[in-house]
Amino acid sequence: MAEELHRIANRPPQERADAARNRQRVLTAAAGLFAEHGVDGVTMDAVAQAAGVGKGTVFRRFGDKSGLVAALLDERERELQEAVLSGPPPLGPEAPGKERVLAFLGAYVDYLAEHLELIRLSETAAPGARYRIGAYRFWHRHLAIHCAGAADPDHLAHALLAAVDADLNTALREAGYSWERLRAGVRRLAERALP
Repeated sequence: MAEELHRIANRPPQERADAARNRQRVLTAAAGLFAEHGVDGVTMDAVAQAAGVGKGTVFRRFGDKSGLVAALLDERERELQEAVLSGPPPLGPEAPGKERVLAFLGAYVDYLAEHLELIRLSETAAPGARYRIGAYRFWHRHLAIHCAGAADPDHLAHALLAAVDADLNTALREAGYSWERLRAGVRRLAERALP
């Protein structure tokens, strides 16, 4: 891994620019194909063809479909993280802890509504994948800090995140739950659980 990073960092500027352009072309192509055909209906070959790059380029850069999905979600998660770190209240730092938790959970349900299939693939790519994702650790830490008055803030943060699990919410959507019902249920759960 260190050798790979060193090799990439020492590429000539034109090679780095080409690699960045290719990466963006692949992500743009993948987002379009996933939106049109669903995650299961898209192959890595189709992404490479739509992006105008070789299949090897896609596999080397992203590994597999879950790696490609993780890269797509990374930009969207970063936007939510920035709102949590420096955005306006109630999501941002100027609001009381309970309000921030409720705002975050509402924003996360909105994020699920927009990207459910992609998030589900990233969280279920391998057993326990959800808990190894850097964003999960960030969300957990954020919630645990703002659940400080609870008997076990660390556990409560995990329990609240369980309510916004993509696999669970996929099953609930398939059972006929609307996003409004899911959002309201998560809010009620958090309001009752928070001190």
